[in-house]
Amino acid sequence: MNNKVYLLAIAAFVVGTVELILGGILDLIATDLHLTLAKAGYLISIFSLVYAISAPILLNVTARFERKKVYMCTLLIFLVSNLISAFSTSFYILMAGRALGAAAGSLIFVLSLTLAARIVEPQYKGRAVGIITMGGSASLILGVPLGIFVGNLAGWREVFLFIAILTAIVMVAIGMVMERVQPIPVVSLKRQFAALWNPKMLAIHVTTLLVLAGHLTLYAYFTPFLQETLGAGSTMVTFIYMMFGIAAVAGGGIGGMLSDRLHPAKAIVIVLIPFIVSMAAIPFSIELPLIAFMLLLSIWSALSWTVTPVQNSLIMKTSPETAETLISTNSGIAHAGIAFGTYIGGIVINHSSILYNGWVGSVLILLGLVSAIYAISRKEEAIQAAA
Repeated sequence: MNNKVYLLAIAAFVVGTVELILGGILDLIATDLHLTLAKAGYLISIFSLVYAISAPILLNVTARFERKKVYMCTLLIFLVSNLISAFSTSFYILMAGRALGAAAGSLIFVLSLTLAARIVEPQYKGRAVGIITMGGSASLILGVPLGIFVGNLAGWREVFLFIAILTAIVMVAIGMVMERVQPIPVVSLKRQFAALWNPKMLAIHVTTLLVLAGHLTLYAYFTPFLQETLGAGSTMVTFIYMMFGIAAVAGGGIGGMLSDRLHPAKAIVIVLIPFIVSMAAIPFSIELPLIAFMLLLSIWSALSWTVTPVQNSLIMKTSPETAETLISTNSGIAHAGIAFGTYIGGIVINHSSILYNGWVGSVLILLGLVSAIYAISRKEEAIQAAA
C-alpha cells in the first residue's frame, strides 16, 4: 500500500474538522457577533448546502487539469477561506468564508478519495478509500474536541487560524512527496448524466440517501436521547461521543477491507443487515447493563461509517470512467440524507417520543437495503453500456 494515502487522509481529516467544528463553538460565535443561536446555525446550513452541490460542478470545471495541481490550488483556496472566517468582522463575511471553505472542502475530499484509489495497486483500492474515510471520521474524536478546546481557551477565530495552519502544513507535505497525477480522459457531460441516470447507479445513490437519513434520524438527536433515556450528564455524554468516534474510525477501515476482500456488492449487504438490527435494538438496550449498552452503540457507530467506503468502492467498481463525478454526487446525496434524516427525527420527537427515533431510522435503512439489493442485482455491464 502506498503510504501517501495517509497524507491524503490527513487532508480529509482537516476538511472534516472544518465541517463539524461549528457545532462546538457556535455559542462563542453567536456571542461575539451578537447573533441568536438560530441565526448562527445558518453557518452550518450554508456549509452543508454548498458542499452538497459544489463537487460535481468543480470536478467538471477542473477535469482537464493535472490532479496534483488542482489539489494544491484547492488546498490554497481552502486555506484562504479559513483566514476569511478567522478575520471576519460580520456574520455575512463569516458566511462567505464558510461557503468558500465548503466548496473547496468538497473537492478536496472527493479528490482525496479518487487519488487514493489511483495511486495504490488494484487489490488495495477499497482499503485506500477506507483510509480516507477514516481520516474524515477521525475529526470526530480528534479535530472537533481539539477545536473546541482551542475555541474555549483562545477564542473561535483562533480555531480557524489553527485549521489554516494545518492546511498549510498539508500543502507543503503534498507538494514535497506527491507525484504529478494526470487526469483521466475527459468524459462528456452527456456520458456522465447517462451513467448517473442509469437505474443501477440511481439505486446506489438512493441507498446512500436512505441509509444516511436513517442513521441521522437518531444520531442528530443523540445527546437528548442519552439525557432523556439514561439521565446522562455532560461527562457521560462526552465519553460516549468519544467512544462513538473511535468506533467510527474503525468502521471506515473495516469498510475498506471488506470492499477488497469481498466484492463491494456483497459487502454492502453484509454491512446493512447488522446495521439495521443494531439501530432497531438501541431503544430496547436502555434497560441493559451500561457495558452492554455501550457495546451496542460501538457496533452501531462502526457500521454507520462502514457504509461510505463500501458505497464509494461500489461506484468505482461499477463505473470507473465516471467515478469522480459519481462519487461527488454520492457525497451530495449523503448530505441530503443527513438533512432529511434530521427533519424526520424532529417530526418523530414532536409527535411521539425520542425513544422511537431508532426504530424509524432502522425502517429507512431497511428501505436502503432493498435499494442496495436492487442495485447489485443489475448487471454491471448495463451501466458501462449506458456510459
